[in-house]
Amino acid sequence: MLTFLLKRLFQMVVVMFVISLIAFSIQDNLGDPLRELVGQSVSEEARQQMRTEMGLNDPFLVKYSRFVGNALQGDFGDSYFYKKPTLDVIFEKLPATLELVFCASVLIIALSIPMGTYSAIKPRAFLSRLVMGISIVGISVPVFLTAILLMYVFSIELGWLPAYGRGELTSPLGWESGLFNWQGFRNLILPSVALSSIMLPLFIRLVRSEMLEQLSSEYVKFGHAKGLSKYRIWFVHALKNTLLPLITVGGVQIGTMVAYTILTETVFQWPGIGLLFLDAINRVDTPLITTYVIFVGFVFVLTNTLVDLIYGVVNPTVNLAAKG
Repeated sequence: MLTFLLKRLFQMVVVMFVISLIAFSIQDNLGDPLRELVGQSVSEEARQQMRTEMGLNDPFLVKYSRFVGNALQGDFGDSYFYKKPTLDVIFEKLPATLELVFCASVLIIALSIPMGTYSAIKPRAFLSRLVMGISIVGISVPVFLTAILLMYVFSIELGWLPAYGRGELTSPLGWESGLFNWQGFRNLILPSVALSSIMLPLFIRLVRSEMLEQLSSEYVKFGHAKGLSKYRIWFVHALKNTLLPLITVGGVQIGTMVAYTILTETVFQWPGIGLLFLDAINRVDTPLITTYVIFVGFVFVLTNTLVDLIYGVVNPTVNLAAKG
């Protein structure tokens, strides 16, 4: 385990270095941040002076070395628009995104396991065919179209649910969230369903595929031969082994949803880091853009490491040292 952790730590450092280098390299291709900061009324001489004071005219290696040195001390720079550290801006918006990802993950887990399991146990049933047909459509439809359709039907036509915003927030546990009151919960429903539509069809098909493989295995046939209840074979033995691969895929995909919230948050004007990132691009807020890319990359790397650790605990036959 220690060897695995040391190897993964080294890999994390290398990956984060590459991500930071790429994120910092694209800054000059995003536009001129001074255009958004000072407008068109400032003379060219004043612009050049500001660029020099901000360090924008320095060579790339000088700028990157300065950035890395500050980042190692927890300073990723100040946002041009918000006038405060970029990490503070991201952490202010992060709870809204995590809340959305949490609700979407609950929906994915609660629906994919029973639907995928049923489709594997009764593959020729009408409901199984319907589920698989809908999952194919769900994989093919982009999330922003699903979000717009949900908004049109449930907000505009029926008027049942709010179309945008986070709604009323309460903080009984010290964390401001819409989960603790009805108005805030209503605002969560449509964005959560839209975000879950990205991964739900994939998970249904994955559960079905793994369950079918387990049902055709020798130990299941032996269980039937011993006279064990079919429900015990299905839901105790086969389903347990089916869920093991879901830990790996599920952990990685849930981490992916943090990045996928961009489109969902844009459609529903959800005030999370996805919407923040798009606003930063429109404003050419390069320090905030760079920090966002590095932060999301860190989420991916950390999620993959935690998934491997959890999988090693759940399935002791996995040799983590060798895998690392």
